[in-house]
Amino acid sequence: MNPYWDNRKRRDPFDFFGMDDDFEQIQPGKSFVHGFNFRIGPDGKTKIEEFGNRPKKLDEGKTFFSDEREPLTDGIEGDDDIFVTVEVPGVDKEDINLNITESSLDINVNSLNRKYHKLIDLPCTVIPNKSKATYKNGILDIAIKRKDKKRDDKRYRVNIE
Repeated sequence: MNPYWDNRKRRDPFDFFGMDDDFEQIQPGKSFVHGFNFRIGPDGKTKIEEFGNRPKKLDEGKTFFSDEREPLTDGIEGDDDIFVTVEVPGVDKEDINLNITESSLDINVNSLNRKYHKLIDLPCTVIPNKSKATYKNGILDIAIKRKDKKRDDKRYRVNIE
């Protein structure tokens, strides 16, 4: 017998992240989703966003997974409005609770099967009571009226004499 093969630690095939002890609370019937979204913004910079059940460390060093998922979101700044698209599949529109302030958007979904939560800091000041939202096929679209119109940042060439 080869001592190397006898003494090596066998890796658990279900220990995806090397944190087997931290995943004790994930049980059959409980879902676990975690992912990343990569995209290039209008400024040409790469934006990375996490979504799903994001692990949180407790004081004891254990990892905690909330039942709430962080949904995948996308935002576009228009001249008069800010448009936010949120993926919240598997819920009814009655389960969705939106709260908008002049500077943030709070999305909270609480249904029997799924829970989502996301707090978004808006890029400009908005008028909360002039917002509209639609929900169809798991996609929540929100249009929020800007308080100030987007500035005209056109560039003009100036000749130097």
